[in-house]
Amino acid sequence: MQCRRRQRLATVGLPLMAAALLLAACGSSSSSSSSSSSSSSPSCNAASNKLSGTLNGSGSTFQTVFQQSAIQCFKTIQPAMTVNYGSGGSGKGRTDLASGVVNYAGSDSPIPQSDLSQFKGTVLYFPTVIAPITISYNLSGVSNLKLSGPVIAKIFSAQITTWNDPAITDLNKGTTLPSTKITVARRSDSSGTTQNFSDFLVKSAPGVWTLGTSSTISWPATTVGGNGNGGVASIIKSTDGAVGYVDYPDAKASGLTFASVQNTAENFVAPSLESATSAASHATIQPNLTFTAIWAPGADSYPITYQSWVLVYQSQSGENGPLLQAWVGYLVGPGQQLLPDLNYAPLPSNMQSMTEAQVSKIGSTS
Repeated sequence: MQCRRRQRLATVGLPLMAAALLLAACGSSSSSSSSSSSSSSPSCNAASNKLSGTLNGSGSTFQTVFQQSAIQCFKTIQPAMTVNYGSGGSGKGRTDLASGVVNYAGSDSPIPQSDLSQFKGTVLYFPTVIAPITISYNLSGVSNLKLSGPVIAKIFSAQITTWNDPAITDLNKGTTLPSTKITVARRSDSSGTTQNFSDFLVKSAPGVWTLGTSSTISWPATTVGGNGNGGVASIIKSTDGAVGYVDYPDAKASGLTFASVQNTAENFVAPSLESATSAASHATIQPNLTFTAIWAPGADSYPITYQSWVLVYQSQSGENGPLLQAWVGYLVGPGQQLLPDLNYAPLPSNMQSMTEAQVSKIGSTS
């Protein structure tokens, strides 16, 4: 109940939907707070490790709702610690970490090879959340749209410009599609969502998608940019005929309609926590805990499932090491209980155990 009371105070001024999600998350965790505080991870054990200090983070908008909820609930475990998180996109988070502006970054993609020289030391990756990237659209009377990788690639590269294009109608036999002009909404900021969405297009539509994969894309001039997942969701919601890529939590919170997407098994799968978990369970985890669930195999896997990490420097000075161990340990341990109510999929069990084991490396010299 304590977490619920704190969360209610913290949500004053937030949009009602976001507030409701945060309240639900802390509410669901309050009943298990005793088991969380006795977690096997010593850095999350409130009874044995009281800490004080401030941590600042920035980055992934995909993580924002989870970060906000976790910060409030973590306060019941470490009341003398303050954690701040500012969204702004994965690129900003990585830049802020490299320049020493923040103690940790949220990123939906690993550090690009070209940027590694900007980082002053070993960076540890901690998988935190998993969820689908939806292909959300605004098309009156159409609620069961089906799309394939090649068709999505043609839409987002402005090769398909109306909803009744034969390439779309062929996938949706029995559904009447209007001649409405397609308005493509995409991210205007450096974004891990863009990185993962474009990676899906590279893998699912080779030879069709020619704009590459990156956190920023040279989009056609006819597309409309929005800042953050919320900005793209807002464009879609207010524009008849719009389509865009939006992470599942924001799409759900905005009440958007989204398509089923053809996967590697040629099945059309709707985005859901279950289909995201299926995709993540087929991912190959690298020794540094990076992986990709994009275009993962599996009959039930949603093909545009992505993941987000918390990034921290392994080497830490002063009290930052214990503070980060406590906070990151909470996110990848007890904090995972918050995720389903926030429309994120928790880490698969094998991935979670590997991630929890890595927490002890924060602050170490080897």
